[in-house]
Amino acid sequence: MDRAEIEDIFQSLGPVTIRRMFGGKGIYCDGRILALEVGGEIVLKADGQRAPAFEAAGARQWTYTRKGGRSAAMPYWSIPDDAWDDPDVMARWVRLAFEAASRAA
Repeated sequence: MDRAEIEDIFQSLGPVTIRRMFGGKGIYCDGRILALEVGGEIVLKADGQRAPAFEAAGARQWTYTRKGGRSAAMPYWSIPDDAWDDPDVMARWVRLAFEAASRAA
């Protein structure tokens, strides 16, 4: 996913900073990491308060395989499908991710 596509997803928050990390990209707003781009997919930060909403919307928690083959779940979730067709819905999920990032700071 290129910079313009990423900026479009997060436009409701204002400017975002995009940095390379772990073979993907970290997406920051106001110095807080709120999303990752991994393998062409954006995953949004969700904490204990917001993860249930992501799960209820059909989002998948991001996991990766550690050395030794064990799987590790991370506090990032896929963007629910309905957000891709509606900028207002996308803005809601992006705001939830920013709230989670703010609480983690």
